[in-house]
Amino acid sequence: MPSSYSTDLKLELMVTGEQAGLWGDKTNTNLNLVQQAVAGYEEVDIASATTTTLAMTNATLSNARNAVIKLTGSIGEAKTVEIASGIEKMYVILNGTTGAYTVTFKVTGQTGVTWATDDKGTKLVWSNGTDIIDSALGVSTSPGGSDTQIQYNNSDAFGGATGLTTDGTNLNILAQGDLRLQDAADGEYIAHQAAGTTVTYTVTWPAGVATEAGQALTSSTGGALSWTTLSGGTSWQAVKTTGFTAAAGEGYFCDTTSAAFTATLPAGTLGDEIVLVDYAGTFDTNNLTVAPDGSEKIQGTAASLTVSVERAAFTLVYSGTDQGWLLKDK
Repeated sequence: MPSSYSTDLKLELMVTGEQAGLWGDKTNTNLNLVQQAVAGYEEVDIASATTTTLAMTNATLSNARNAVIKLTGSIGEAKTVEIASGIEKMYVILNGTTGAYTVTFKVTGQTGVTWATDDKGTKLVWSNGTDIIDSALGVSTSPGGSDTQIQYNNSDAFGGATGLTTDGTNLNILAQGDLRLQDAADGEYIAHQAAGTTVTYTVTWPAGVATEAGQALTSSTGGALSWTTLSGGTSWQAVKTTGFTAAAGEGYFCDTTSAAFTATLPAGTLGDEIVLVDYAGTFDTNNLTVAPDGSEKIQGTAASLTVSVERAAFTLVYSGTDQGWLLKDK
């Protein structure tokens, strides 16, 4: 009785008593065919024909038997790759072609599995003897959308986010899109959004959190944010009864009941303010003298200011070197 051949891998199945003296050679041939089916790799150029048929021949190494097949060539039309029916095996198929056209791998007369025009990925498929089935491992491995777009899960496939792009370093949210911080229930959010028309600038956040409660974020002209302790208005001091040197941002109740004295102003910085109040209503009897620091000015003059009005209360604000300290209100 002569040998027969397996339906799928076309191995030679020898019958007892036949092929005398040839069993060793034929067994080695079968082992080579099994090795090709398990670990074989071959590149197949499919550019020259619309349909390329892979061969699976009896007891002979052939391209349809390989475990891994890379389809190659520069294609200018949709291509089809076919195998015969009856073959049952796994395949790893890499679409290594160039050109934006579909490639279909199928059993002759069936529908098979198709790579999209932009899909140059790898698919793990199997032939069940009737057609090629996609295992879904490696499906949609090609990127979605356009170049530079961020990828996301779009119904179990890669999609390109039209509003999110990257240059590999920076993330761009296009067309005045939001950066949204969702709440715990994902129902409401806080959105960060650019102005409708803007210039390009960068805001740099502080390196750490605020060092004390009540601090506020302030910015440099270069957009560097920092935590700043705000004064929250005038810092009022205990009643003064003798001469003292004032500090910017502070207010002083001045009691000249016992004797006149001098309040000396600090070196001024633009916008500094100092408040002075006649505490006991005695400035008319014992005057308060307000002296500038060094050669600085008060009301445009490098001289002291004498206050002799009962119950006087006033604020001095520093305007710069030309006019010095000026009365904020009269």
